[in-house]
Amino acid sequence: MPVLTASPTLGDLLKFELNASYTRETVTLKAGTSYPLGSVLGRITASGEFRLSPAAEVVGDEGAETAIGVLLEAVDATDAAVTGLIAARGPVILADAALVFDASVDQPTERAAKIIQLATVGLVARATV
Repeated sequence: MPVLTASPTLGDLLKFELNASYTRETVTLKAGTSYPLGSVLGRITASGEFRLSPAAEVVGDEGAETAIGVLLEAVDATDAAVTGLIAARGPVILADAALVFDASVDQPTERAAKIIQLATVGLVARATV
């Protein structure tokens, strides 16, 4: 019998949001990757585009190492920069298990640092049942 796997939904990620008109923003995502729902993002200072927030500064993408938003929809930006909807400010509560980090964020301390960075803009990640 085949095993069915459902893709994550916004309800899996977003547990509380006070006012979507206030907490959300439409941003431009850097080309070159497919961003899944729940991507933890940082803003590139020079271009203003967003990308997965790396563990440390990346040459050419300075500024993105600070996590400041979470993608609220899956977006394919493989071929070109495209827009996406993010949670940009709180109060928002997110399921920490639904967050997707850059491949360079591979240590528990790096993940914890990203969660703290998100909390500074009111995006609180919590363990949920």
